[in-house]
Amino acid sequence: MKRSTFLILFLTGVYSTALHAAAWSVNNFLMTGPKAYLTYSSSVAAGAHSGMEECKFQFGWERWNCPESALQLSTHNRLRSATRETSFVHAISSAGVMYTLTRNCSMGDFESCGCDDSRNGRVGGRGWVWGGCSDNVDFGERISKLFVDALETGHDTRALINLHNNEVGRLAVKATMKRTCKCHGVSGSCSIQTCWLQLAEFREIGNYLKIKYNQAHKLEMDKRRMRAGNSADSRGATAETFHHVHATELVFLEDSPDYCTRNASLGHHGTEGRECLQTGKNLSQWEKRSCRRLCTECGLRVEERRTEVVASCNCKFHWCCTVRCEQCRQLVAKHFCTRRDATAVVPNHVKRRNKGHKR
Repeated sequence: MKRSTFLILFLTGVYSTALHAAAWSVNNFLMTGPKAYLTYSSSVAAGAHSGMEECKFQFGWERWNCPESALQLSTHNRLRSATRETSFVHAISSAGVMYTLTRNCSMGDFESCGCDDSRNGRVGGRGWVWGGCSDNVDFGERISKLFVDALETGHDTRALINLHNNEVGRLAVKATMKRTCKCHGVSGSCSIQTCWLQLAEFREIGNYLKIKYNQAHKLEMDKRRMRAGNSADSRGATAETFHHVHATELVFLEDSPDYCTRNASLGHHGTEGRECLQTGKNLSQWEKRSCRRLCTECGLRVEERRTEVVASCNCKFHWCCTVRCEQCRQLVAKHFCTRRDATAVVPNHVKRRNKGHKR
């Protein structure tokens, strides 16, 4: 059956007021084709949602912070871009869909899918054999391709880049799988182990792809040959470029803007009004520099605001079996990026410094 049979007609991320203020909702996955595949549509939507939630976590303290328009703009035919950031969006959303389908398969949510026991009984290594119930990533990969890759109906370079980055996301799910083992033997001697593969926590996949994002490779296309349009010469230039790209490497075509200033048409909100971090326990160096990155280097100033926070405190355990807490109020200092004055503009030297790979 042709892949177009399973074409998704609509895919978008919408801001959900039913969840907390930064929550994502990815819905309205509509498709044509056999009704049997509607079984997977809710898992696909949930997977795309988890992918974008992870995207927001990974970029929480960067200039581009995976706004609600990121998934929509990266797949919209008229507004498609091919920056380093959209490469991550494609990879993490594709990984999220595959991950959720695989997990739901292992949980028995689908009648047509079960554990992967294809290697059971084989020797896997010294002192252990394959057995148990491995997560069926081949199933998740196959169904994910039907849904996610079908979004790319074009044959241009951007479509090829998106398809490649989708595959990088799926390979990340496989690359981060964990081997889990159970010991067998007399009196717990563990003379032999039975092992199977399990999905890693999705946060590990996000961390893995964030490294790939930082190492992403910009494709240098032969513009003279590309101007030939859909000719054989143009297709040849594209094929030659991808020939040197590793399957696990994220790729992009266009330099990123500095993301300091707002651009509503492209879904960039700018950094004015964004919160940044200056003090706090267990902050990484990257987080500690967020005020400089989001505010100072974008021509904004850091403003401290004191906010009253209500939280549970003085909690006590009462036999049996309740925990009772008091409600304590405290002033917490938070920092935000604000304009220096009404006429302030971003200095030219800041714009020059922020060209290229800035987030």
